[in-house]
Amino acid sequence: MEIYKEDKKRFYLEKYSIAPLFSCPIEESIEIHEYQRDDWIIQEGMRPKYLFYVIKGNAKIYITHQNGKVSLINFVREQDFIGEMELLNDEYYTKGIQASTNTICFALPIYIYRNQLLEDAKFLRELAKFLSVKSTSMAAKYTQSLAFPLENRLADFILQTADEGIYKEKHVTVCDYLGVSYRHLLHVLTQFCDKGYLRKEGRSYRINEYESLKQLSEVLKNK
Repeated sequence: MEIYKEDKKRFYLEKYSIAPLFSCPIEESIEIHEYQRDDWIIQEGMRPKYLFYVIKGNAKIYITHQNGKVSLINFVREQDFIGEMELLNDEYYTKGIQASTNTICFALPIYIYRNQLLEDAKFLRELAKFLSVKSTSMAAKYTQSLAFPLENRLADFILQTADEGIYKEKHVTVCDYLGVSYRHLLHVLTQFCDKGYLRKEGRSYRINEYESLKQLSEVLKNK
């Protein structure tokens, strides 16, 4: 993880300013963090020291069950908050959040801003809108497994998790997230390769036809 300083920090503060989301001034102590793929933004079970706002990249949210199994439960995308539930609640069981691509975030130290943010009506309205969209998105994800074939859902998953055109998620993680069998997943991946959408490279896949996958993915968004 890298914390931007001086000119680099100033560039991102000017280009991606989030000051309009707040009534209180926040740029004096704000930090800008960069995470590489597979870096942990928040370790599971630890309260974050920052409220994050993603300005570039994607991340994955994991949870460990009592039996030790680890499940992928959702994604974090650009213009999403991270750590908002910990900001709102004194006690909250933090999920693990891991960067799936190069990810850049604004980071507001909670110990400095918590009281101000919880009294900032403008910010709380923005946060309420974000949480509403997040809740709707989670509900939609659980209905898609019944409404759409794996081809559409896998295309969407590949586009969300690919890093610079390379898809390399573990099959068992994908099966668990999409609710499909290992055999069914391999069958559809083989179909994608046969159609030229993907090209297998060792244990990874390179996206050859982005638009074809996007067309399959768009079906989920136009329901």
